[in-house]
Amino acid sequence: MASAGEARIAIAHGADAVGLVSAMPSGPGPIAAELIATIVESLPPMLGAFLLTSLQDPVAIVAQQRRCRTNTLQIVDSLPLDAYTVLRGELPGIAIVQVIHVRDESAIREALIVAPFVDAILLDSGNPSLAIKELGGTGRVHDWTVSRRLREAVEVPVILAGGLNSQNVRAAIAAVQPFAVDVCSGVRTNGALDEGKLAAFLAAVAEQDCER
Repeated sequence: MASAGEARIAIAHGADAVGLVSAMPSGPGPIAAELIATIVESLPPMLGAFLLTSLQDPVAIVAQQRRCRTNTLQIVDSLPLDAYTVLRGELPGIAIVQVIHVRDESAIREALIVAPFVDAILLDSGNPSLAIKELGGTGRVHDWTVSRRLREAVEVPVILAGGLNSQNVRAAIAAVQPFAVDVCSGVRTNGALDEGKLAAFLAAVAEQDCER
């Protein structure tokens, strides 16, 4: 979300959570911490407010969450395992969602290692190994057969992201059977939230849910 107005549109169409992107090495949508905090203040209390953070120092992540006051951390890069202990101790009650970028089957091994330390895993299509890391917002679809195997291997909820839109989300849900889906570029036009695309996306999700 780029503004409180965009968040209101998403909520009105039935979104269960909104993503708020802090500074990233690349990709669309980052906004200042002050704006994130302002948007969070405008949200209904039970809505998921996800702070997307690329920081890898747990102390810095704690400070960032305390400025932004979201109820969920979406960690888009890798962390040392002891960092999760710091986050749990300093931020009780704040959900932790770890992003796994599905490039090949190594994503399954990565997910199995991190799953015991987090509340959910989100599967995306970035590439953290590039000189300028891609940590989301690529608009690319990854291999859903790997995502399905990963989802079956871990014991925490799995959220599917990566190039989803109203045309492919039903197939994605059928293929992976995720706990939830996450969308960014698939509901935006020229960088702005597109209400028509959002409505079509959520309608497609609802149709697929009815068939499950």
